[in-house]
Amino acid sequence: MPSSPLLQCIGLVATRGARPLPPYPDFRIDPADFLCIIGPNGSGKTTLLKLLLGLLPPTSGRIDLSPALRAGGIGYLPQQPPLRRDFPASVREVVLSGAQSRRGWRPFHSRADRADAARAMDRLGIADLARRPYRELSGGQRQRVLLARALCVPHPLLLLDEPLTGLDPDAASAFRTLLDAVHRDGTAVAMVTHDLEAARRPGRHLLRLGPDAAYERADAASPHPHRILPHQLCCHGDGARPPCDCPACHPEEAAP
Repeated sequence: MPSSPLLQCIGLVATRGARPLPPYPDFRIDPADFLCIIGPNGSGKTTLLKLLLGLLPPTSGRIDLSPALRAGGIGYLPQQPPLRRDFPASVREVVLSGAQSRRGWRPFHSRADRADAARAMDRLGIADLARRPYRELSGGQRQRVLLARALCVPHPLLLLDEPLTGLDPDAASAFRTLLDAVHRDGTAVAMVTHDLEAARRPGRHLLRLGPDAAYERADAASPHPHRILPHQLCCHGDGARPPCDCPACHPEEAAP
């Protein structure tokens, strides 16, 4: 029996400033899904995450949240802002701030908060950095810290906004591995990305935004849901990846 969606978006429309954005396709996120959100700059990818988080109201349409999501909340890894060199917090303090919503009016973090932060740092392999100033870390280390912050309190769904931006190839590869492990552990993931290799991986669902917006889910019969990728990105990209065989890109090869 299929599980109920964690969230479902129907007829969603939003504006950025005074400018209306192209309508979003109807889509859903199920437990343990991995959704890649792609599209050109200005197509409303970050705005969509803010809508899902309740930080912006939609112009029209609705976002239905499951009871599990309303109870467990949503983890969020935003784009990395420019680093302030005078930012004084330690790695442990940054990770602990992920429990802020659970702390409520308590003036201090609880023992459970500190234990959750320690587990998140262990899980992300940054426990040895706990006392280091956050401002002294490399870009890859900072992304690990921010991911640990998003996972400090367990959530059914994790949203990420271009998490690989600014990372060198080794750091980006290590972050992909960590994110795969988080997903295998049962957390649903929705990621805004320009990483088309990630979007083409088997079992990942695609949401393409912009004037030709579309939504496509992977299933057992079609584990590579990349028919909605632009042809030049799907088949060619940097020229190093093998060509695909999907009928949308190669109609001449499709069965009659």
